[in-house]
Amino acid sequence: MMHAASRESYTVAAERLDAYVRGAEPSAVAATADELLSVAALLRREPRLRRALSDPARSGDDRAGLLTGILGGKVGADALGLLTALVSGRWSAPSELLDGAERLGVEALLAAAESAGDLGEVEDELFRFGQVVAGQPALSNALGNPMAPAEQRATLARELLDGKARPVTVRLVEVALGGFGGRSFTGALTRLVELAADRRDRQVAYVTVAAPLSEEEERRLGASLSAIYGREVSVKQTVNPEVLGGMSVRVGSDLYDGTVLRRLNETRNALAKR
Repeated sequence: MMHAASRESYTVAAERLDAYVRGAEPSAVAATADELLSVAALLRREPRLRRALSDPARSGDDRAGLLTGILGGKVGADALGLLTALVSGRWSAPSELLDGAERLGVEALLAAAESAGDLGEVEDELFRFGQVVAGQPALSNALGNPMAPAEQRATLARELLDGKARPVTVRLVEVALGGFGGRSFTGALTRLVELAADRRDRQVAYVTVAAPLSEEEERRLGASLSAIYGREVSVKQTVNPEVLGGMSVRVGSDLYDGTVLRRLNETRNALAKR
């Protein structure tokens, strides 16, 4: 969670990104996003540079000049403009500057998908890939092990997604593998799904059921949740026969567990106390 000064600085850069996206082709936005993420990776590797670019003793113009001197001619003008806007602001900690740079790159990727009309599909592809990984412990360990070489894990993910997902989805999976925002791979994927939904002005509902919901059941559930939360809801299903029946629904920090498994466990616990 960013402190107030960092949030304000990020907001300025994010608004500049939105203005840029409105006049750019999706392919150009995606290329700019890749440059932003490459610079975020540089900041992750170079703690001294992070400190220098977030040093409150330097003026915003001084920090912007330092960044321009390092990146001039190495990234495009659009990416450089966004990054100088980012480092010109006040940052509460070097780690928050890193988070801001990475988040800006992710938002640029999502904006590229939105401009191309693919954002809903990217959201679903990220969620489905997370489900595939979660359902195979060996694969989950291979991709989620931070001690394994990052490029080796990225190569595995690209092979798995080849021909099955959009390029933006693949790039976002690579971001997740890098530990987006300091999260685990699974946590990073979940956060990316939620950012994609948020860009579509939707809330995500994670639904666990014993058997798949029909399209009509899913539609009715989404409509009911939308009425409760005052916002469109994107329903993400997980099928787990172990819950036996009913469903569990999580929206943000709210959890409704109406599964048969929960009721059985409550009954067992009540009987054990007698």
